[in-house]
Amino acid sequence: MARVKLQISISLDGFAAGTNIGTQHPLGENGELLHKWMFNAATEIDKQLSTEYFTTTGAFILGKSMVDLGIPYWGDDGTFGMPCFVLTHHPQPVLVKGPTTFHFITDGIESALAQAKAAAGDKDVVIGGGATITQQYLKLGLIDDLYIHLVPVLLGKGTRLFDNLDGFPREFNVVEAIHTPNATHIHYTQ
Repeated sequence: MARVKLQISISLDGFAAGTNIGTQHPLGENGELLHKWMFNAATEIDKQLSTEYFTTTGAFILGKSMVDLGIPYWGDDGTFGMPCFVLTHHPQPVLVKGPTTFHFITDGIESALAQAKAAAGDKDVVIGGGATITQQYLKLGLIDDLYIHLVPVLLGKGTRLFDNLDGFPREFNVVEAIHTPNATHIHYTQ
């Protein structure tokens, strides 16, 4: 059965993005360090995890700011290669970038999740960020698995992944932890 997963990289001090997020710094200042494990210095294990990230996924849920800031960097194929459901307050027509289709959802996170599940079929739905979107899904207990890629960097400030979570604690079980020089990849489940 398809699962709803969070896949996100965070700093040791819990930030999913740096400060001053904008067109010059889509992940905030120094935020690109959070994804180094996927690209520049990736080990074979990092590459394998990154590949699995996409091959097991049938649809993504993303925030509008993430898409607005990421589109210029994602190329003609839209980088995701599958349906993406973008949470927004403003209606917008579907955007197609090669095999990636961005659907802009205005009627809430549960509607986006239902549409993403329908599009994903037997594959998983990944909550891809940012932190605000993730917090909304966590508050409602709608995420089955957390894949936290803990990167050995201290950003000092920025956008924390686990802020604004009223109604907690909620316990998770560690399924697996894989260590590389670039990140500790931890899989949690409820």
